[in-house]
Amino acid sequence: MPPLSPAVRQYLIVTGNYWAFTLTDGALRMLVVLHFHQLGYTPLQIAALFLFYEAFGVVTNLIGGWLGAHLGLNRTMNVGLAMQVVALAMLAVPVAWLSVPWVMGAQALSGIAKDLNKMSAKSSLKLLVPDGEQGRLYHWVAVLTGSKNALKGVGFFLGGALLTGLGFRGALAAMATALALVFVASLMSLKKDLGKAKHAPKFRDLLSKSQAVNLLSAARLFLFGARDVWFVVALPVYLATSFGWDHWQVGGFLALWIIGYGAVQSFAPRVTGMARGQVPDGRTAFAWAAVLAGLPALIGLGLAGELAEQPVLIGGLLLFGALFAINSSLHSYLIVSYAKADGVSLDVGFYYMANAMGRLLGTLLSGWVYQAYGLVACLWISSAFVALAASISLGLPHDRPPRQGNW
Repeated sequence: MPPLSPAVRQYLIVTGNYWAFTLTDGALRMLVVLHFHQLGYTPLQIAALFLFYEAFGVVTNLIGGWLGAHLGLNRTMNVGLAMQVVALAMLAVPVAWLSVPWVMGAQALSGIAKDLNKMSAKSSLKLLVPDGEQGRLYHWVAVLTGSKNALKGVGFFLGGALLTGLGFRGALAAMATALALVFVASLMSLKKDLGKAKHAPKFRDLLSKSQAVNLLSAARLFLFGARDVWFVVALPVYLATSFGWDHWQVGGFLALWIIGYGAVQSFAPRVTGMARGQVPDGRTAFAWAAVLAGLPALIGLGLAGELAEQPVLIGGLLLFGALFAINSSLHSYLIVSYAKADGVSLDVGFYYMANAMGRLLGTLLSGWVYQAYGLVACLWISSAFVALAASISLGLPHDRPPRQGNW
């Protein structure tokens, strides 16, 4: 085989870091939801445990983009790995120490780590693909995003399995040890000046001045709020209580869902026209969001009617996952495409700040609305949020780049 180019080698290192982090992130989320549900926490209390995880993500993406431009993406990625190791170790303490403030603090650290890692990984792709190769950029973004989400699904399964096999503390200790080894390897292999801006941005440059980035960020906020309003807390608790599923079944099902979701993301370029040489634009984002908008409401109508609950919910979830994956992949490509090459992490960080705000909003609503009104109400809110995302996408640029060649 011919030797790999430096850009491809760096892409593989970035992707490997992102994969390792994602496994622990997915497993940790499932561990916390299932463990504290088992301890008798209400859905709203479980949602509160993730409050700092999502809230600190908002700040991290904004500040992290500025730090990435100043210090280099290699440093922000490695800092994220180290912080996740600390967060896992904080939770692997005796049960008596696991007060709500302690867990929320550890989750805050994990949220900061996750968004530093994600912002660094996505931003680096802009720098590793030549400007004129939009087709290759879309393909690389789709593969990175899709494989990450597939591994997050594996992480969900891993979390349920480790909780059953090793217990809460044993699972966390094993993950912290494995990720520490990845951190050491990353320190030695990641390019030192990756993503460092030629002209150091000022702090006032944190807020994006590009209309396309601003609109896409607003659409992203509502898109991810639409997913998390029923997926984060409401769905796992509903599966455990209404269907009587145990840890293995809940973790395994959600794992398979996320794996399938990630696989669809990886193939999104073919679905959205790349096989015909078409690169997506704002019209593509609007069309796919419009297709998704009514689906959660239809699932809610099915659950509220006299139809069998399991086929309606599981079938609806599968279709929602496929359509949502395409929408998410389109957004991930568009932000990297819209971002400025010099200091790319500023625009990407701003966009993922909006993503974190959507997740925060969805997480809080998931616990509160489910506890007060049930899963059907969560689904109606989900449909309304996707409709807002579609409406905002109408303002995105409609000029497609020239047709692309092989990718």
